[in-house]
Amino acid sequence: MFDRRLFTNFDWTLLGVVLLITAFGVINIYSASSSYREIGTPYYLKQLYWIVAGLGLCLTVCSLDYHMLEDFAYWLYGAVLILLVLVLVAGKTTMGATRWISLGFFNMQPSEPMKIVIIMTFARFFSRYPVFKGLTLKELVRPLLLLGIPAVLIMKQPDLGTAILVSLIAGSMLLFVGVRWSALATIFAAAVPTVVIAWQFLLHDYQKKRIYNFLNPDLDPLGSGYHIIQSKIAVGSGATFGKGFMQGTQSQLRFLPEQHTDFAFSVFAEEWGFLGCLLILTLYLFLILWGLGIAKKCNDRFGSLLAVGVTAMLFWHIAINMGMVIGLMPVVGVPLPFFSYGGTSMVTSMVGVGILLNISMRRFMF
Repeated sequence: MFDRRLFTNFDWTLLGVVLLITAFGVINIYSASSSYREIGTPYYLKQLYWIVAGLGLCLTVCSLDYHMLEDFAYWLYGAVLILLVLVLVAGKTTMGATRWISLGFFNMQPSEPMKIVIIMTFARFFSRYPVFKGLTLKELVRPLLLLGIPAVLIMKQPDLGTAILVSLIAGSMLLFVGVRWSALATIFAAAVPTVVIAWQFLLHDYQKKRIYNFLNPDLDPLGSGYHIIQSKIAVGSGATFGKGFMQGTQSQLRFLPEQHTDFAFSVFAEEWGFLGCLLILTLYLFLILWGLGIAKKCNDRFGSLLAVGVTAMLFWHIAINMGMVIGLMPVVGVPLPFFSYGGTSMVTSMVGVGILLNISMRRFMF
C-alpha cells in the first residue's frame, strides 16, 4: 500500500530548484541554437523531451525504496561493464571517439550511467564494510579495483572527461568514508609516476593539446586553443548586466563552438552578465548544500553514502564545466547538469535527483 507520509514529506524544494535550472537551460539553448540552420526538431524542443523523460525516471526512482538499489548494485555494475566492453567492440564512432551504442531510435552512452552505478556500488560496499580509523592502503585495494576497471574502459573510448568524473565521484565517497593520512601520502607519491606513464602511453595527442592550450591558449589560437579563447571572450563581454537575450555576438555570429552543449554557460554569461551568472551559481550552490543536508539527515549508512555520491557527481560536473568555460580547467567535454543540451546527461542527472528525493522522503521511516 502507498504510504501517504511519502507524499507529505516529498522534497518539493529540491525538485523546484532543479526545474528552475532546467527552465533557464531551455531558454539558453533556444538562444544558443537560434543561429543554427536546423533540419527537424529544434534543440530546445529535444531538450524539453529529455527533461520530460528524465522527470519520468526521476519520479519512478523516488517511488521505489532506495534500499532496493543495495541489492542490485553489483548486478548493475557488471551489466554496465559489459556495455562498456561492447562499446569498444561494436560501438558507434563519432568525431574520432567510440562512446555510443546505437539502439535504433537513439544512441546510448554507457559511461554516463556508470556515474550512478559507481555511486551505488561504493555505497553498497562501504555500507557493509566497517571503517574505524580510516581506510588503510590494503583496504583501499578492492574499492580501487572497482573504480579502476570502468575508468580504464572509459579512457580507452577515449573519454578522458567522464573517466575523470567517475574517479572524482568515487574519490569523494572514499574521503567521506575516511582514509588514513599514511594511505593518502602513499597514493599521492604513486600518482607522480602514474601521471608520467599516462602522459606517455595513455593520453591521445588531442588530449595533450588540450592541456597545453589550457596552460597557454595562444599556442594555437585558431586551432586547439580556439575553444578557450572564444569562451573567455564571451564570458568577459557579458560584463555586469549582459548584452540581452539573443543579443550575444559570440553565439549569434557562431564564434563560440559547441555553444548549446559544453559551452552553454558561456552563452548565458554573455547575454545575462555577472548578475545572471550569480543567480545560476546561487541555485547550484543551494542544490549542493541541500544534497549534503539530505546525506546528513539520513538515518542509515547506505542512504548517506548514496546522497554524498550523487551530490559529488553534481558538484564535479558544475565545477569542471564552469572552470572549463572561463579557462581555469582544460576542455574535457563535461556538460553542465540540467543546463547543457544532452539527453543522456539529462537523464543521468535526473536519476541522481530521484535518488536524493527518495532518501529525503524516507528519512523518517528508519
